Amino acid sequence: MPSSAFPDGGPPLTEDEAEDLLRCICFKTGPPGAVGVELEWFVHDLRSPYLPVPRDRLDAAFAALRALRLESSLTVEPGGQLELSSPPAPSLARCVATVSADLSAVRSELARLGLALTGSGTDPWLPSRDRLLREPRYDAMETYLDRFGRAGRTMMRDSASVQVCVDSGYEEPGPLGYRHRWRLAHLLGPVLVASFANSPVLHGRATGLRSTRQSLWTGIDPLRGAAPPAGREPRGAWARHVLDTPVMCVRAEEGPWTVPQGLTFREWLRSGSPRPPTRADLDYHLTTLFPPVRPRGSHLELRMLDAQPGDDGWVVPLAVTAALFDDPRAAEAAYRLLLPLAETAGPLPPPRDAHWRAAIRDGPMAPALHRAAVGCFALALESLARSGAPAAVYDAVAAFRERYVLRRRCPADEHPADGGPAAPSPGPAPARGSGPAGPRSGGTAPVPGPVPAPVSDTGPAPESGKDPRP
Repeated sequence: MPSSAFPDGGPPLTEDEAEDLLRCICFKTGPPGAVGVELEWFVHDLRSPYLPVPRDRLDAAFAALRALRLESSLTVEPGGQLELSSPPAPSLARCVATVSADLSAVRSELARLGLALTGSGTDPWLPSRDRLLREPRYDAMETYLDRFGRAGRTMMRDSASVQVCVDSGYEEPGPLGYRHRWRLAHLLGPVLVASFANSPVLHGRATGLRSTRQSLWTGIDPLRGAAPPAGREPRGAWARHVLDTPVMCVRAEEGPWTVPQGLTFREWLRSGSPRPPTRADLDYHLTTLFPPVRPRGSHLELRMLDAQPGDDGWVVPLAVTAALFDDPRAAEAAYRLLLPLAETAGPLPPPRDAHWRAAIRDGPMAPALHRAAVGCFALALESLARSGAPAAVYDAVAAFRERYVLRRRCPADEHPADGGPAAPSPGPAPARGSGPAGPRSGGTAPVPGPVPAPVSDTGPAPESGKDPRP
């Protein structure tokens, strides 16, 4: 997000003011009903995906896409990934229809230019991507994340996701209350990672992981990428987490931004150095926190999903998540189904606990996550039938369940052992679930032991064995 989104100025904040603001601007409550999705895609040459697309060609393509009349917002990520962010939709059906129409327009324009979108959690072909966005924000971000190894810069350049947004929920207790939904999102997270894992390859080589993308997120700054401790009141826990997380950078009107060493936002408020922080600085700091579930105003961002294969693979995680959150019967049943996972997760917060690590490494081969996925997909299908979801959406979820979930498979299992998926075709993609899944064409067997540091030559592994929180 460009720094201009947060104008400088305004009076300095006090510590009490900052904490009060955080309690007010996150977890805004109201009747659940809106749903949204953010889709990231890699852009490859239509016929030669193993070759990098020149910068000037990408720039021309993005300029052409910005001229399209889209309902979704279109942005470019640091490595040249394309992101479409839907407007909040009043229903799952409306969200799917809006984004599908926008994607169709985008794909048609890219095909005219000899380019294609690839849905994968990590770039399946290129050995590495250059960082295209040379802005103070991304310069500072890369400098900061490099202190923890190479996972951060790889995440910026070589990863893509599906992010599902659901309303925070009611103030009152119950299956649609914000406390319940906050807890459900973290319990459901590793099940979604395992079920939709689609990044077994990085820089053209198999990693031994089902979700290398989530491993990268786990390998960044251990506080910035982590959830607050479980079992605490969400508003207070989130406010403390925000204030006690190190500041990534201090923005400046001119020149490079300062990247302080170990300065938490709370310490910045107390010291007033290198300059007193303002409300705009707090707003900006919030955008530099990357937990698997992030509260943003009146909604929750579920950020743990790999980008999905095919033209409409993204519809399935969107539909499953929306069904389990916005149907009270499904939400309560899913919560009861998933709650036992908390007893065996271990002491570390998501995404570093035992189940998240098993999801990254083993995907649906992890027994507890497989059982949970079978139950959650059954609940989601029942909910979609009750709600009158479009037949195509219901059928896509049912086909995914048959093709993957019941067979303890995930999209990562269909990547060839020697690299990424088949090269994109200039013809139409086959419909998802249009036939039975064939035998596994390759991939890498689960690797026992802890999840390794993804691509780091230096810096700590994704888990140190100790919660870094004081």
